[in-house]
Amino acid sequence: MTGPGRYGAMFSALARRREGAVVPFAVLGDPDQATGLALLRALADAGADALEVGIPFSDPIADGPVIQAAVSRALAAGTGPDECWEMIAALRVSHPSLPIGVLTYANLVLRGGLPEFYAAAARAGADSVLLADVPMDEAGPFQAAAAGAGVSFVAMAPPNAPPRVLDAVARTAQGYTYVVSRSGVTGAETALRHGAAGVIAALRQRGAAPPLLGFGISEPRHVREALAMGAAGAICGSAVVARLRALGDDRSRALRAIAAFVGELKEASRTR
Repeated sequence: MTGPGRYGAMFSALARRREGAVVPFAVLGDPDQATGLALLRALADAGADALEVGIPFSDPIADGPVIQAAVSRALAAGTGPDECWEMIAALRVSHPSLPIGVLTYANLVLRGGLPEFYAAAARAGADSVLLADVPMDEAGPFQAAAAGAGVSFVAMAPPNAPPRVLDAVARTAQGYTYVVSRSGVTGAETALRHGAAGVIAALRQRGAAPPLLGFGISEPRHVREALAMGAAGAICGSAVVARLRALGDDRSRALRAIAAFVGELKEASRTR
């Protein structure tokens, strides 16, 4: 099944059930590769509709302190792109229909060559790639390389984006559209800002790929609020990563706590 096929099947199934998508994020290899793979499986088994996974990169400028610390732990454990592809491939074997999106940065993609990076993503079974630091004006070569490998190019819609940027996002984004709820870096918040509602509406009007709201999703009520804003679902990153770290060396307990949290997010997605 191709990348767009898995996302399309997921969104169609959710629409039939009148549910929103819950998409947890994890840094691959945090705090080590064995635990990282166990986390991915726990997230999927807990009811995640799709996963977004980060390839550790030494300068994650879009990420706040929680995810930056996770990246540091993964890098210290020796997690590079090759190890990341291996983890994604292992998850793909056990979860053949689960959409898996990769989040990374342009320098890491350029390091080994665009065609090579996207070909590796496709071989591993990734459905999409989102580049956190590539504006739409510079996205052309990455989009072409992704298309050549059969990988969806996910575009980001920032808050207060002008119409020309929203036009480009709507034309370009595949799989889903990442709608940023606020300016700044990633991080869990207690109050979700509602400024993204206008961006979501504008993307809907333009026929963009289904919008998922990210940045600041940390509680079940945030999922409900994202859906009320018109999003097709929500992406939750820092709150997942923080729970893994908070329980320290008790990895089994941490995975159980994270699975319970994802279950609560998923339940919230059913109360539209």
